[in-house]
Amino acid sequence: MTWTSDSIPDLTGRVAVVTGANGGLGLACTTALARRGAHVVMAARSPSKTADATAAVLSQVPGASLESVPLDLASQEAARAAGDLIAGRHSRIDIVIANAGVMALPQGRTPDGFETQLAVNHLGHWTLLARLMPGIVAAPAARIVTTTSIARLVGAPVDPADPHLDEGYEDWAAYGRSKLAALHLAIGLDRALRAAGLPARALAAHPGISHTDLQKRTVREGGGGTQGPFWERYAERRGMSPERGALSQLRAATDPRARGGSLYGPRWALAGDPVRRLLVRERGRSLDRAIARLWSVSESLTGETLDPSPQHQRA
Repeated sequence: MTWTSDSIPDLTGRVAVVTGANGGLGLACTTALARRGAHVVMAARSPSKTADATAAVLSQVPGASLESVPLDLASQEAARAAGDLIAGRHSRIDIVIANAGVMALPQGRTPDGFETQLAVNHLGHWTLLARLMPGIVAAPAARIVTTTSIARLVGAPVDPADPHLDEGYEDWAAYGRSKLAALHLAIGLDRALRAAGLPARALAAHPGISHTDLQKRTVREGGGGTQGPFWERYAERRGMSPERGALSQLRAATDPRARGGSLYGPRWALAGDPVRRLLVRERGRSLDRAIARLWSVSESLTGETLDPSPQHQRA
């Protein structure tokens, strides 16, 4: 049976946080969740674009319960502030879709000194989740969904000796590394939730190729080499709509049968119905080492501990 946005169960009374909610996949997720009754916290960088996105959701879902929170994932200070603001407003958080990201940008550093793609696609979400964790564990059965990509297959695990790729930067390899980190975050966090005896689950999703601003931004900012214009044209001509591309994230976030630690993506890799994908390469001791290194590097760089155990949450 095909899974669609109509398959999402009733979410009345649930609180969902969506990053990058002011456009593309994030806006599609926001609209679908709001339509099913969730209160959606729209966490995004541009207040003006978020205001326009809010109006767009309300035009489709009159009476939608929405809230906007400024979030710049390139800034650790901003990620902490957003997390604290959301946590202060909501004692429980049922769904987090860590959607926002950048792709194949030229080499750059954030104000914190972090490599840009790792900072935005992983470290900003790491810090946000750390600050939201008390509300996540307080929910009856929360879902955390990180957004990965098929580009993870060309990425290497984060190297503690060179987390910012000072020894050699290539834009697509850096993107693949950041998206592999997103997958490892989901698997590692789900393990930690299970070890703590908590009902919350972490999953990953990838949207295939969707026609959003992601590819256009890569080209605008001079990234992606010769592949950048190719993928921009491909997304325009053959990419899925944002509404269809977001289904993998939405299924991971809401399907009662979705299993923690799993990956959802289009049936045919780049397009198709959202299905659970097999994690062929992500297993065994190499995966354990990669997750352990990711935790060590992330904690060291951000100063934030992503620990869902009741003992840590009481500390």
